[in-house]
Amino acid sequence: MAKEPKKKKVTKKAPSKTEPNKVIPTPKVVPAPPPMPMPQPPMPPKKPGEALYDNGIIFMDKEFNQENCMPLVKMIMEYNMMPEDTKPEIIHLYINSPGGAVNSAFHLIDVIKQSQIPVYTYGMGMIASCGVLLMMAGEKGHRYITQNTSVMSHQYSWGSRGKEHELMSIVKEFELSTERMMDHYKKCTGKNEAYIRKWLLPESDCWLNPEETVKHGIADHIITTY
Repeated sequence: MAKEPKKKKVTKKAPSKTEPNKVIPTPKVVPAPPPMPMPQPPMPPKKPGEALYDNGIIFMDKEFNQENCMPLVKMIMEYNMMPEDTKPEIIHLYINSPGGAVNSAFHLIDVIKQSQIPVYTYGMGMIASCGVLLMMAGEKGHRYITQNTSVMSHQYSWGSRGKEHELMSIVKEFELSTERMMDHYKKCTGKNEAYIRKWLLPESDCWLNPEETVKHGIADHIITTY
């Protein structure tokens, strides 16, 4: 019988590293995840008064003098210098004052009139003398007074002592201050001088209720609180 031919031994090649069909694929190099951000400490709560300042709410609740008016002057200037995305759209000025020095009041009023941010005024408690000057200086259409506010308007007054020639020199400033007040009343109320002298600046102190305050052009709206 013929012998069967011997079978050749077939040696299997080791799979190439570039062979696509690998049993155990080469793992991909995965970059390490970024480090976790450090936890931020919680924001501290706002101190009393900070929320009011951030929202453009300020108060004139003292006597008018340079010491009491300067903080408001600086705050209004600072608001106007803030970046557009942080400055308030409106400045809300709440007034409760018995009056005081006219020159200090006009210092504050001049800054309000130059403010690019409109200033809304709110009369509460009492607005008397310089308080009335400040009240009517607010943005037309946005001068508010509560139903329980006492309002007193009167002529410019100034006490002085000295010799005759000293008093005569003071009279000139007295007359100039009276002219400034009259001009301010006319521009803010829209009334003429005869009307103002009769109803707002008579010889005696003139006390007004809220309805009369709106009628005479000192305020625009009455706020009913209850």
